[in-house]
Amino acid sequence: MTAPNAKRPRFKRILLKLSGEALMGDGKYGISPKTLQQIAGEVKEVIELGVEVGIVIGGGNIFRGVSASTEGMDRASADYMGMLATVMNSLALQDSLEKLGVFTRVQSAIDMQQLAEPYIRRRAVRHLEKGRVVIFAAGTGNPYFTTDTAASLRAMEIHAEVILKATKVDGIYRADPMKDPTATRYKNLTYLDVLKKNLKVMDSTAISLCMDNELPIIVFDLHGNGNIMKVVMGEDVGTLVGTLKRQEQPEA
Repeated sequence: MTAPNAKRPRFKRILLKLSGEALMGDGKYGISPKTLQQIAGEVKEVIELGVEVGIVIGGGNIFRGVSASTEGMDRASADYMGMLATVMNSLALQDSLEKLGVFTRVQSAIDMQQLAEPYIRRRAVRHLEKGRVVIFAAGTGNPYFTTDTAASLRAMEIHAEVILKATKVDGIYRADPMKDPTATRYKNLTYLDVLKKNLKVMDSTAISLCMDNELPIIVFDLHGNGNIMKVVMGEDVGTLVGTLKRQEQPEA
């Protein structure tokens, strides 16, 4: 039970965007059970605070449609294969969450009844209201759209307050920090800054959707200990794109 004077979460409902590569851990491909357990443990801590969590996962650890299309595969076919990879990742994360006692539903944009529920917006919102984690699989269900775009779309459909974009670095930098050690990190950016500077945070379609609907994005390091909780509690972690709405003061 939360103490009366305990700090409250900054957000009530969030959309967590995970890249498929984030699930690899130290490996070169596939899924790291240790990394899954870490993510599931942090999500459980957030759920226990009463925060409602939706999740979108990429599939780049298994199959990347854009890369395959550049090597001669039809882009639509390659993207559908990438969507199936996101379903595999979603089922793996669901398993890890449920082993920790967190009720989880996978909703797929592509109909596959034996594995997941079909994506139905009102059902997804009802799951969230009941304290279940909802993992949105198979992107938007359409080729030529990334899972970043799917995350933006689902976040708006479920009325999430923010997209938490988990990456391998602790925010957005002026240059690739892996290649340029002197690159400095941005603390705040506008959506137009991201588009004009061509910063590789999310694709331009996803950024434009967020800009049109004033949906803020926080980019942070997934592998920092407890970072998901820190962001949810409003600590200064990562880079903010857009503007957070003013937090309502609790009643006296």
